[in-house]
Amino acid sequence: MLQRMNPLLDFSGLPRFSEIKPEHVAPAIEQLLAQGREAIAAASAAPATWEQFVAPLEDANERIGRAWGQVAHLHAVLDSPALREAYNASLPEVTQYFTELGQNRQLFEKYKELGASSAYGSLAAARKRIVENALRDFRLGGAELPPREKARYAQIQDELARLGAKFSENLLDATNAFSIVVERERIAGIPEDVLAAARAAAQKDGKEGWKFTLHAPSYLPVMQYADERSLRETLYRESVTRASEFGRPEWDNTAHIARIVALRHELAQLLGYASFAEVSLVPKMAQSPSQVLAFLEDLARRARPFAQKDAAELREFAGSQLQIDDLQAWDLAYAAEKLRVKRYAFSEQEVKRYFPEDAVLQGLFRVAQTLYGIRISDSRAETWHPDVRFFDIRDAAGGLVGQFYVDLYARETKRGGAWMDDAIARRRKGERVQTPVAYLNCNFSRPVGAEPALFTHDEVLTLFHEFGHGLHHLLTRVEDLGVSGINGVEWDAVELPSQFMENFCWEWEVLQHMTRHVETGSPIPRVLFDRMLAAKNFHSGLAMLRQIEFAVFDMRLHAEYDPAAPRSALALLEEVRSRVAVLRPPAYNRFPNNFSHVFAGGYAAGYYSYKWAEVLSADAYSFFEENGVLDARTGARFRDEILAVGGSRPAAESFVAFRGREPSVEALLRHSGMIAA
Repeated sequence: MLQRMNPLLDFSGLPRFSEIKPEHVAPAIEQLLAQGREAIAAASAAPATWEQFVAPLEDANERIGRAWGQVAHLHAVLDSPALREAYNASLPEVTQYFTELGQNRQLFEKYKELGASSAYGSLAAARKRIVENALRDFRLGGAELPPREKARYAQIQDELARLGAKFSENLLDATNAFSIVVERERIAGIPEDVLAAARAAAQKDGKEGWKFTLHAPSYLPVMQYADERSLRETLYRESVTRASEFGRPEWDNTAHIARIVALRHELAQLLGYASFAEVSLVPKMAQSPSQVLAFLEDLARRARPFAQKDAAELREFAGSQLQIDDLQAWDLAYAAEKLRVKRYAFSEQEVKRYFPEDAVLQGLFRVAQTLYGIRISDSRAETWHPDVRFFDIRDAAGGLVGQFYVDLYARETKRGGAWMDDAIARRRKGERVQTPVAYLNCNFSRPVGAEPALFTHDEVLTLFHEFGHGLHHLLTRVEDLGVSGINGVEWDAVELPSQFMENFCWEWEVLQHMTRHVETGSPIPRVLFDRMLAAKNFHSGLAMLRQIEFAVFDMRLHAEYDPAAPRSALALLEEVRSRVAVLRPPAYNRFPNNFSHVFAGGYAAGYYSYKWAEVLSADAYSFFEENGVLDARTGARFRDEILAVGGSRPAAESFVAFRGREPSVEALLRHSGMIAA
């Protein structure tokens, strides 16, 4: 009865998105948390065995995670005042529950008892890994703290959860708050499909002209193509000052950043660590902040000469060809596109005409099907928006392997960026194995008029990236929840399968089967592909230094915090830029205020993971280059040793099992054009 009345309490199948209402949230979460506490009490008194102790806890916590995951997902993709209120009302309760769980000394002792028992030796490797992770997480959760410190730890976790949610909401509200409607004389250079969308947006508001916003499908083409410099400057300033003191005070994230960093440091001190960076690295591959910073500094040293060359040629071109003698941040994408066209004789807009949505998806699926012996097909399910599609993954015998939702287009109710999240994880439940389900979310341009949605090559890379995460979750063969799919995978290795997938977007063997000109229907010409390939590492030095800048800032912010003399995030970023960057933004740039990865996501003292994992992914892909990029035997090996094992063993072991040796940075440098092929 309760399941029928409240869809968040129904775990018999896929989420019932069409029925979920804000008023369902509090009753469902309250009931599930009460059941979770009952399970904790029962587990505390149960024998320290997997079946009587661990399994019942997993069952209860999975139900909480699935219900709350649906709420959090809707908060991210279909935000509304009512849903936001319901989410924020239940967030402290969920945070408190998991904080209490992580601090439960009885459960901690029970896990230690299981780990020391004779039964532990007979557990499967995946279950041993879960026990090891649990012991680690109890220590990081404050289970060993005295009562007063435990209480303070819980207060910190509650406040951090609320601050993270507020950070994200402020950024979305600030993004939605700005728009500009311009007249015809200001739109020169902007592609026709972008203008069609901008014209439709203005007409929807009852206005003449063309409406542009700070959402990526509108903002990025203006920065790249608009001939009018003042229009580019306006949008740039509005974008980089979002959620800062330059906007509405209630959306300013500055104080939230300072508070988040201070609280993280205090939490680390409670646990006996010198910094939050040290805490963050405990469950990761990297061993220390100094090791991470040395890794980043080495990459920066290798990339800097290329970045300096990139910057010098861009300034020279802008001055001599575009009459821009004082190259500014709002000119960079525009000047780079003009230089790219001149040097390589193609534009991104020309390429975009070859990437309609259906051809891209078919090409993406073809790669996965060829490599991993699977079949992907359209399916049906309740969704949260009419634009969302749903797919099945089946094995060669027709058995269901996994399912996933695809939500590709930007909208005002959806947070920015692109991400994968899990809806349901694979696990064995008695005689049945639960099918994993994933969400794939992007922020691309929707179809305009009679044309299908057209993707830039960068957007194709993004889609392949997120699908790589999805395959990591969906193709697991592990049947224990704690290390199934992406669960239990070290954070600095979790980007390996996603960045690995991006490489296929540069292969002729792939692109010739996933392109179709929107007007002529012809695949992309080889001569155009060769030009794209020649331009692949265009300004790769600048791109690498930009990522390193963010990663160094993040690590130092969390490794060097001094409560006696706290330094602002902006001041630290300026210092990092003085050492790393070769192009500096204007003084009003407030990048930290919209750095959601670090202040509202899971990447605190972990943004380096992108570069760390890119070393792994490039080296893994080099094995495909040696054996054939669509070689099914190599694909089967990658699936068996990387994707299928999830978090059931250390990522370093999985990499060596696939590659046959330790990882090397050489492949990344070669792929980035920084050493000879």
